This record gives sequence, C-alpha cells and structure tokens, in this order.
Amino acid sequence: MTQLTEDFIYEVLEATSEIPRGKVASYGQIARLIGRDKNSRLVGNALKRSGIYAHNYPCHRVVNSAGRLVPGWIKQESLLLEEGVTFKANGHVDMKKCQWEA
Repeated sequence: MTQLTEDFIYEVLEATSEIPRGKVASYGQIARLIGRDKNSRLVGNALKRSGIYAHNYPCHRVVNSAGRLVPGWIKQESLLLEEGVTFKANGHVDMKKCQWEA
C-alpha cells in the first residue's frame, strides 16, 4: 500500500506541473502518470496536504474524472476560467474539450 510521503507528494506535484495552461487532468490520470494507477485518492490527499509547495504548481488544474472541482476551493473555478477552461451547464469542467492528453 502506498503511503503519503514527501516523496509521493513531490511526484504528484511534478506530474501536475506538466499540465498545460488551459487543460486539466484527473486525479486518476496523475496517478497513472506516476505509475500508481490505483492511487487516485492518494493523489487528491497529496495535493490537499502539499501546503506551501503547492503555490509553485498548477494544482488548480486537477479535477475529478467527471470534471468536478475541489469542494470549498472557491478560487479554483476563476483560475481555470482565466486560462480558457470551459465548463458545462452543471458547473463541471468540460472534460471532452479540456482534458490534457498526456
């Protein structure tokens, strides 16, 4: 079982840094990129606990597989809109148009 270590957090943040402006990735996609296919929830926890390091990474570009934003993170939507990310009527990111093809 993978644990939430500083090394794991760093792996997640490094993968997140590859997401281009105007695109998003899912937690599962980040997990696959770092070779941890079954650890999408742990990716979310890593981003949540990344603390001050997160300010140097585009964590706002990570959403769930349905395009849902992080609950309670009000600024995430405006950051994505500033980058040209489009949303569907239900408030979720339009993953067909905006998902990063990594």
